[in-house]
Amino acid sequence: KSYSVYVYKVLKQVHLDISMLSKAMGITNSFVNHIFERTAGEASCLVHYNKHSTITSREIQTTVCLLLPGELAKHAVSEGTKAVTKYTSSNPALFFLGKSLWKATNQLQ
Repeated sequence: KSYSVYVYKVLKQVHLDISMLSKAMGITNSFVNHIFERTAGEASCLVHYNKHSTITSREIQTTVCLLLPGELAKHAVSEGTKAVTKYTSSNPALFFLGKSLWKATNQLQ
């Protein structure tokens, strides 16, 4: 999966006058994929350890705090929470469906 478009958009939000070489973009993309893979793997381990069957935002937040150092973890959790809030507020049907599935899953445990 490529995140180059998103990396470029964030770069332009931070520094309008800076560009990125394609090799640097490739390295950045590999880094993002690696972090996502590690996050998914660690979250899966947490779910298994806690004898649950669903990865929730709690496992993702815990994993981010385990994988990323200090302020970077706090910032990542904050931005992730903001993104999920924005997404669920613009897609209320998905929010309620997700909430119903979460309740049903937790009632089974």
